Formats: sequence, structure tokens, C-alpha cells
Amino acid sequence: MRELEVFEEVKMCSRSYILAVNDTLNVVSGKWKIPIIASLLHGKKRFKELQDTIDKITPRMLSKELKELELNSIVNRVIHSTRPVLIEYELTPSGNNLTEVIDSMVKWGLNHRDVSIQK
Repeated sequence: MRELEVFEEVKMCSRSYILAVNDTLNVVSGKWKIPIIASLLHGKKRFKELQDTIDKITPRMLSKELKELELNSIVNRVIHSTRPVLIEYELTPSGNNLTEVIDSMVKWGLNHRDVSIQK
């Protein structure tokens, strides 16, 4: 309940609203972070699986973005002590909370694509 009250207060103040938007953008902005998160919404993936899922991302860029998402507590790097060592990436609870945001982006993108094609 408290979360809803805070949200309603923030919505009433454009400065607080924009600050909260900027907090979000600081974590997920960039060309690759949303595609990485969207891919991980479908379950744990190894580095190569992520790379294969996301067109045109280089290994260096994927590594950099995963490290940043880890630092921001969006992604967990899970190391399995097997031979050879297996490393998987998965979303944290905070990362999973982005599901609704990404679903909204997908819906908007599909609708916008339809509108754009009709022009």
C-alpha cells in the first residue's frame, strides 16, 4: 500500500516524476540493455546463447553490458562448479520486475509498427 501512495505522490510532482524516470534510464539505457533483459525474461542463458539471441552485439559489448547490469542488481552471474565451468546469467527479482515495462514496450512497438506501415 505504501508503494502506491509514494507512486501517487511522485505522479503529482513533475520534478520527482522525471527524477524517477531518470533513475530507471540510468540503469536500462543504451542500445543493448533492454534486449539483454528481454532475452533473460525467457530464462537463464549462457553468454553464447545471449550473443546468438541478440543480433549484431559483439562479445565485448555483451560482456560490458552484463557487468553493468550486474552492478545495478538487474542480472546475476551464476557460476556452476562443473568441468568445464558453466556460467549462466539470470535476472534478479529487480530485473524480473521489468517484465511489465518490457511487455508494454513490445505492445507499443507492435502497434507503432502497424501504424507506421499504414502510412
